[in-house]
Amino acid sequence: MPIAGEGWVTALDHEQVELLAIGAGPANLALAVAIEEMAPADFADKTVILEQHDNIVWQRGMLLPWTQSQVSFLKDLVTMRNPCSRFSFVNFLHSTGTLHDFINMASFLPFRLEISNYLEWVAQSLSRVEVRYGRRCERIEAIRSDDDVITGWLVWLSDGSAIAARTLVIGAGRDPHIPEAFGDLPRERVIHSTEYSARIGQLDPAAPHRIAVVGAAQSAAEMLWETHQRMPAAECSMIMRAIGLEYYQTSKFTNERYFPSFTDSFYSARPENRQRVLQEMRRTNYAGVTPELLNTIYRQMYLERLTGTQRLRMVSAVDVASARIEGDDVVLDLVDRIGGLNDELRCDVVLLGTGFERSLPALVRNVAALVGVERFVVSRAYRAVMPPGVTANCYFQGTNEESHGIADSLISILAIRAGEIVNDLLASRPAEQSLAAAAAAAG
Repeated sequence: MPIAGEGWVTALDHEQVELLAIGAGPANLALAVAIEEMAPADFADKTVILEQHDNIVWQRGMLLPWTQSQVSFLKDLVTMRNPCSRFSFVNFLHSTGTLHDFINMASFLPFRLEISNYLEWVAQSLSRVEVRYGRRCERIEAIRSDDDVITGWLVWLSDGSAIAARTLVIGAGRDPHIPEAFGDLPRERVIHSTEYSARIGQLDPAAPHRIAVVGAAQSAAEMLWETHQRMPAAECSMIMRAIGLEYYQTSKFTNERYFPSFTDSFYSARPENRQRVLQEMRRTNYAGVTPELLNTIYRQMYLERLTGTQRLRMVSAVDVASARIEGDDVVLDLVDRIGGLNDELRCDVVLLGTGFERSLPALVRNVAALVGVERFVVSRAYRAVMPPGVTANCYFQGTNEESHGIADSLISILAIRAGEIVNDLLASRPAEQSLAAAAAAAG
């Protein structure tokens, strides 16, 4: 049976919803909470979130038991928008009987495992918005009216079913970045950080592996340390273009650039100024390691040199020109960025802490192709500005750094952004739906 606003879909037997969100990560869970708290019941009841996995796990590939968030627990899915919400992290701690223990830790920074458990708790606590697990989006098609206007989206799933929606929200994250040099290596010899937790267990922890970790930021440092501790006979080399590991370049002043209020200033700036600010801000998030972990790694290297048992090695200021299999070895061809000399490093497995592609995810490119544009302009409210002949809505979460600032892909602004999207959604609802909601509320 068609949803309110009959006529936007024609000749379809598929399930129809008002809003379909792809990916049940922090961004879309924050949106789900905002919808339950701010939107009419008829809207929330017809909102569905698709999650490709069978459960919700935050940073699934790097959910290591000792890792902590670098963001205050107060920047959860809702507190910055609605401090009284039942979906807050504090209420999660209270509900699970861990509030006193967390307070006694005297830290603003929860363990990553706690954040992951919190996200799962939020999903289970939703009363109107539905989260569906094990549903992977394979492709998106445009729904067209008789006069060729795109009025909605048809999302095809891996099980062969499809769901029609007037509004689509894509919050599935960016694609992993695999540098070209490693593209021809067998999959069993390369592990990206997004797969680390799932695949590192396939290696014998007692074997004398030679491990090469590529990258110089937090994820690379975490894989280096976890592998070193997990495999007491392994030799672990960290390979980086930088001249050495650095602390996160943060201060209370630069952290103000992660405030939701800074988004307004950034969005209204000239494109060339945005690029300059982004370049400066990347040092505060993408090119550093927490002081605690950096100091831990350095102390371990110092101790190993002192005792003659060195297993940790830093190879800095080099480019990996190519990688190949030679016999049973993975051979990395290195070029010194200072002296220009060539060298090689032989290893068994390469761990990639190389982050994510800056290009837009495939799903976003898919939608752009459907409406005939090469790249979307995104409104301040995170809605794609559609060309003439398109009445369907599409919102993007986590892919708007160039227009909304570096915090767009981080937890810091989730709660506020979710509220902005819901306000925009409600303001743009078709008139017949708004009238129906008002009549239902009047009873």
